[in-house]
Amino acid sequence: MDIEAFRRNAYAAVDQICEYYTSLPSQAVQSTAQPGYIKDLLPNEPPQDGTSFEEVMKDFERVVLPGITHWQHPGFFAFFPANSSFESIIADMFAGAVSNPGFSWIASPACTELEVVMVDWVGKLLGLSPSFLSTSECGGGVIQGSASEALIVVTVAARERAFSYYSSPSLGPSLRREPEEIRSKLVMYGSTETHSVGKKTAIIFGVKYRALKVEMEDGLGLRGETLRRAVEEDVASGLVPFLVVVTVGATNAGSIDFVSEIVAVCQDYPSLFVHVDSAWGGVYLACPENRVEARLEEINAFVEGDGAAAGQVHSFSTNVHKAGLIALEATCLWIRERKMLTDALSITPPYLRSAVGDQGTVIDYRNWNLGLGRRFRSLKILFVLRSYGISGFQAHLRRHCDLASRFESYIRSSSSFSLFTPRRWGLVVFRLTDPNVNDEELNALNKEFYAAIEQDRDIMISSTIINGVYCIRLAVGGPSTREERVDKAWGLIQLYAERTLR
Repeated sequence: MDIEAFRRNAYAAVDQICEYYTSLPSQAVQSTAQPGYIKDLLPNEPPQDGTSFEEVMKDFERVVLPGITHWQHPGFFAFFPANSSFESIIADMFAGAVSNPGFSWIASPACTELEVVMVDWVGKLLGLSPSFLSTSECGGGVIQGSASEALIVVTVAARERAFSYYSSPSLGPSLRREPEEIRSKLVMYGSTETHSVGKKTAIIFGVKYRALKVEMEDGLGLRGETLRRAVEEDVASGLVPFLVVVTVGATNAGSIDFVSEIVAVCQDYPSLFVHVDSAWGGVYLACPENRVEARLEEINAFVEGDGAAAGQVHSFSTNVHKAGLIALEATCLWIRERKMLTDALSITPPYLRSAVGDQGTVIDYRNWNLGLGRRFRSLKILFVLRSYGISGFQAHLRRHCDLASRFESYIRSSSSFSLFTPRRWGLVVFRLTDPNVNDEELNALNKEFYAAIEQDRDIMISSTIINGVYCIRLAVGGPSTREERVDKAWGLIQLYAERTLR
């Protein structure tokens, strides 16, 4: 394809994308595709000779769209938002035009420097302490592909920090241990509401993971005393606590752990690194009215002059690609002491060295994450935040909350449903109720209700199990979702509830 052919096909592609978005509200939310459908639409082998790109582009509609669940649909309320924006789509086009691996400053200075500034912008937007920002010259941020990647990265830092702590000459001989002595004894902590990546990370690192049970009376938040009992048990058993994953706005039900209580426990056990996973909920901190609820002041409390010290949150991550108008993928990770990352992950073979890198005057982001090559993701953040501004970004998030509040009011006024947990920003967790059945029968009734509504292609919600209770989740987050779509969802939910309760 030459430049003129690219110009022609790119215009056609944009037209096709516009048609897709224009027709989206009238389409079914869910795909009707069956497993293996693409094998029937494509040949078994790649073509020997090329095809005109006009024909190739038809595969988007012929092959791809039939198997797409429309996450940008105004009637999509399942799982969590994964919204996009036209600004973000255009940014990805430009990023593709200047494609480069971005592993170091010299590889493309703009990629590194824009990422530094954009992660600082997002940190300021969320109200994070200056100690998390690059301007502190100790802390700083980096864009990861997902909150899962962010946790894996900080787990490397946490492990190395624990090794350093236990091998420190400042510890008495009876406490001092070498890394190989404690490697197999490491244990990390989360709660039963922590994202499943907590357990997956432990599997990857070959360490013990404890998912501590949380209770309804605590809003499903992890308490300090629960953590303290677990840590005391493990220390008495000869294990080595090294990481606590604190959740703020859990994807499952929006729960928020008791940050200051957890940090206080970690003050007494200095080998514990504290990471806040705010994958879904973190972006809502952009609205100041949500910050007390999210315990932002507790997250921001820090030990002056030592970002690695015990008794504070060491790192924080959130997915701006969920409710934040940034197309997948873009997870912002901040750490109070960047050396914890770079000391753990820095490997520089001769062919990657540069004069500015050797001088230490620039950031080389390959030492802040697992991979070498990196996408130019900061451009999406620039385009969205410059286009929307803080006020527009906040208005987008507040609309989520208002629409979820509207749905919450329907649940509260219904005799057939009840809230399982209080609404958290754009998320409502509820269930079908029937005073004439026991708990086990009520779970079965909710499963039957969900199984029925799951077959309806005009709405998509999701289910979950919390402390043995089967619940339904409705997550608002689509940029095009408006009141009429929430009302339509409520009408369908009532319809299937009536059929289930007959």
